[in-house]
Amino acid sequence: MTQTHSDALVFFGATGDLAYKKIFPSLQSMVKRGTLTVPIIGVAKAGWNLDQLKARAQDSLREHGGLDPAAWEKLCSLLRYVDGDYADPATFTAVKTALAGAQHPAHYLAIPPSLFEEVVDQLVHSGAAKGARMIVEKPFGHDLASAEELDRILLKAFPESSIFRIDHYLAKGPVQNMMSFRFSNSFMEPLWNRNHIESVQITMAEDFGVQGRGSFYDQTGTVRDVIQNHLFQLMCNLTMESPARNDSESIRDEKVKVLKAISPIQPADLVRGQFHGYLDEKGVAPDSKTETYAALRLNIQSWRWAGVPFYIRAGKNLPVTCTEVVARLRRPPATKYMEGELPQNQIRFRISPDMTISMCVSVLSDDGSGGRELEELIATRHPQPDNMEPYERVLTDAMSGDESLFARQDYVEEAWRIVDPVLKASTPIFPYAPQTWGPKEAESITPPGGWSDPVLTPTP
Repeated sequence: MTQTHSDALVFFGATGDLAYKKIFPSLQSMVKRGTLTVPIIGVAKAGWNLDQLKARAQDSLREHGGLDPAAWEKLCSLLRYVDGDYADPATFTAVKTALAGAQHPAHYLAIPPSLFEEVVDQLVHSGAAKGARMIVEKPFGHDLASAEELDRILLKAFPESSIFRIDHYLAKGPVQNMMSFRFSNSFMEPLWNRNHIESVQITMAEDFGVQGRGSFYDQTGTVRDVIQNHLFQLMCNLTMESPARNDSESIRDEKVKVLKAISPIQPADLVRGQFHGYLDEKGVAPDSKTETYAALRLNIQSWRWAGVPFYIRAGKNLPVTCTEVVARLRRPPATKYMEGELPQNQIRFRISPDMTISMCVSVLSDDGSGGRELEELIATRHPQPDNMEPYERVLTDAMSGDESLFARQDYVEEAWRIVDPVLKASTPIFPYAPQTWGPKEAESITPPGGWSDPVLTPTP
């Protein structure tokens, strides 16, 4: 079915931090590529006028990505601004007027979730919701109940097909390429199942702390911030079956099937940690029990993956900044020809800081002893300057109506179902030293053969 392209973009929170760091640079890139040619209406309560918004946007571009004079001139011609309180119907009357007859606007809520219901109700009452799409930022709730409430708010005004829940992580090129690699290379299928894979581990490490975001992070924690969304999406890309068709619903159907095959995580399968010094961060409660590190174990009870444990860890103030997946293959059997324990093959997908796909293979040692050692066959691709950034990709797709990279209602609720009980279980939190791989108690959540710690090669 041909999708209707949105004929206007209204973004609430136009003077905010997200707009400054991500949205304006993405809008300029879209204008430069010719994918954005419709009016852009910023909405905020800042006491500003259009010239002040343009000055803010220009400063944003200079600070984040660079100002392109020709693209900026076009972007400037598309910008509109409505200043007003979200509780005031007059604000939305002004939005309706600024839409100037647009029939299929896209409303982008780059605002706190606590304001969603008020804005949605005002859009409905003003008539600006008719024929529109709704783009919302994560978090999609903080537990299952709040996610269901958020869906109630959105679905009372918009059909599911018109709701675009942004998880910009899905738009990263390496994340998309990982799924493409699986389904476009015939040698992967015979290996990528419980018969040959012993375990899978996913690591998302950051070598920095909360970077002044203590107030936000202390209400969130690692499981909510990156595991329940980003890393579950990554896991689904790794484990889903090939979709029947190349459309958004077929792709999202397969991802939901993965989550449905996972039981809620038990307290024994989660270890939480907090780095020394976190309690001194501005905005953090002095007795905070929020985790800055989490390691968990789960099982996907599907035909392909039954019996294969999945290990996920993520944290701040770890030794490196890197996200990668390692799948360990089962060892070959010992025979008279190859006696003793053989090295273990593995397949590695690195998502960042570069895109790497590698295979560890067993070869004869050079010392003539007849022993064997592992060699890694590596293919690496470095980001290109003209690559689409994730926010540009998701905004482009939302405006065109392509839902493939957006979380569906049932996916969001299934993901919360998996982590909700253990988040409410008040599991202990263990301290760890900055620039280490988490608390020693995390050894209880360790893949067979241990974690494969990412090693970064210094840039020449």
